[in-house]
Amino acid sequence: MSVILGIDIGGSGIKGAPVDTATGKLTAERHRIPTPAGAQPDAVKDVVAQLVGHFGHEGPVGVTFPGIVQHGKTLSAANVDQGWIGLDADALFTEATGREVHLINDADAAGLAEARFGAGAGVRGVVMVLTFGTGIGSALIHDGVLVPNTELGHLWLKGDKHAETWASDRARERDDLNWKAWAKRASTYLQHLELIFSPDLFIIGGGISKKADKWQSQIQLTRSQLVPAALQNEAGIVGAAMNARRIAETQKS
Repeated sequence: MSVILGIDIGGSGIKGAPVDTATGKLTAERHRIPTPAGAQPDAVKDVVAQLVGHFGHEGPVGVTFPGIVQHGKTLSAANVDQGWIGLDADALFTEATGREVHLINDADAAGLAEARFGAGAGVRGVVMVLTFGTGIGSALIHDGVLVPNTELGHLWLKGDKHAETWASDRARERDDLNWKAWAKRASTYLQHLELIFSPDLFIIGGGISKKADKWQSQIQLTRSQLVPAALQNEAGIVGAAMNARRIAETQKS
């Protein structure tokens, strides 16, 4: 059961592909369907069912969600419809697809993938994966084990501001910051995390990971190492599949 379908729910698109979870490689080309306006649960459910049908997948399915996921329920909805709050999303998608579906926070999925197959492969100790985009997603991993739903983009920073409202990629665009100015904000945020968690490695993902040459050398840290993410747009898909495989195997044992 190494090949699992992974699906990544994003703000503009929902994309999926089958993943060989033993290697982290996609076994078919990604397929993308635009995210329905408003991202209401029933509309998103239908898109996930379309993706399952597209690949003709018969086994478990892993799905990412941009919010807190606890025991299959979605408990927050910062950038999607409020109908997700308190929803048993595992059950909703399982019924819609006829497959065993397991959800995971999108940043946690990316973190699992990067720690196992990407920039964090082989790194011992504490690895922190941060995705800079519309907000800031976070994944905290110790010796390969995920601490889920850290939501560190919502740390208070700079007075009355959440970190993600001040240092995300959307904040960079909104405030028309050049890369040097954005890196100064990001350094303030990362130094705060470094003080609290002392990670051995920061992995920076999201859209900015493709432009690491513009900002990486300007990030100032005291002791932690920092690298851009390696898997980029595939990380969520791979991590979702990894999580679904883990749960399916746990249920069988």
